[in-house]
Amino acid sequence: MAKRVAIVGAGVSGLACIKCCLEEGLEPICFERSDDLGGLWRFTTKVCSITKRPDFSVSGQWDVITLHEGKQESAVFDAVMVCTGFLTNPSLPLDSFPGIKAFKGQYFHSREYKHPDIFKDKCVLVIGMGNSGTDIAVEASHLAKKVFLSTTAGAWVISRVYDSGYPWDMVFMTRFQNMFRNALPTPIVSWLLARKMNSWFNHTNYGVVPEDRVQLREPVLNDELPGRIITGKVLIKPNVKEVKEHSVIFKNSPKEEPIDIIVFATGYTFAFPFLDESVVKVEDGQASLYKYIFPTHLQKSTLAFIGLIKPLGSMIPTGEMQARWAVRVLKGVNTLPPSSVMAKEVNERKENKPSGFGLCYCKALQSDYIPYMDELLTYIDAKPNLFSMLLTDPRLALTIFFGPCSPYQFRLTGPGKWEGARNAILTQWDRTFKVTKTRVLLDSSSVFENLLKLFSFLALLMAIFLIFL
Repeated sequence: MAKRVAIVGAGVSGLACIKCCLEEGLEPICFERSDDLGGLWRFTTKVCSITKRPDFSVSGQWDVITLHEGKQESAVFDAVMVCTGFLTNPSLPLDSFPGIKAFKGQYFHSREYKHPDIFKDKCVLVIGMGNSGTDIAVEASHLAKKVFLSTTAGAWVISRVYDSGYPWDMVFMTRFQNMFRNALPTPIVSWLLARKMNSWFNHTNYGVVPEDRVQLREPVLNDELPGRIITGKVLIKPNVKEVKEHSVIFKNSPKEEPIDIIVFATGYTFAFPFLDESVVKVEDGQASLYKYIFPTHLQKSTLAFIGLIKPLGSMIPTGEMQARWAVRVLKGVNTLPPSSVMAKEVNERKENKPSGFGLCYCKALQSDYIPYMDELLTYIDAKPNLFSMLLTDPRLALTIFFGPCSPYQFRLTGPGKWEGARNAILTQWDRTFKVTKTRVLLDSSSVFENLLKLFSFLALLMAIFLIFL
């Protein structure tokens, strides 16, 4: 009889868990409290509690109590996968804004934002310069009378269209780039990153330069922001000092600025109210989870958390990779280290001691995307061996090393192997630029240019060879 797995949450991580469970012959049942999805999962169902069964030390089973249309139901599951993520509870720090209760205008969290029409001919203040806050400020600037974007720490802003018109993640997220960054001292990497970010526009001149340029903060992806700032459509401001009935006063400025709407893009907190703190406890924005997935102290490894991580890379393949490994652990195919080993690693991670090399991933839940993915791939014997591949399929090996670290690489071998992965990797640039090449042009590259590219490539290979000597 197939093991029954309760999956809490039907977001991207929850859907990946359903898929992985089915691939491994398990029986998933997904509980989603919203009404967006239906079918294989039970929508508009709230998970009230998840508790260990009396014989948990032997069976590893859980009692799951749910609420659907006012009726409580209880069921027994062999394993549980929690996929609620870290964007669960909107953070609205009103106590940090003196006078907000006297404000006569409208204010709300960015989670409630749906359409920019509400900003038409209004004076708008967006608090928080993350991706959500920046997107809202830019959208509002097309309709609003005036838009202020308030930031405490600033941020690096990058365009989705990167060097030579390539997508930024396909250029930045490569194995070669990652190895190069991690081989350099952190101050040098931070300097190179700042220089690269400022090559698009000078962040200091635009008032958005990060105060802390060593500890990595999630970059803001926005193609329009610099243009909106330089045309005066978005005004960058520091923290709010005081809120009045129809205006605000910013720090270091005595002037009152009229405001009609305040949008708090102030992030989220997360919690697991359906689990007892003895099972998992959230402290300082993180939980004690081995590889960001498994509690370290349970007698049976039948509880997994998927998507509770902030990689510098795509969240969707990260969640799927976590699910692929976790499902094999829940099934009993793979095993975890002893609790003492897992707890030691978790405690070391919580200490946030920087290595001194590469980017500084010092904030809660942050992780270096490629090394983390490779680690999980190793656990399920699915990591491609580039050294042996260099002998048997050098074209593919070089494309994997120097090209984008796309999820196709995670399906080349091992469980879940896809026969089309090799071709997908070798042709990914063709698909990327298919939409741009709607006007056929003759190739104007000269023999000299081609020879120069060849010699540059050979020089690069020689440099890599010398590094590994």
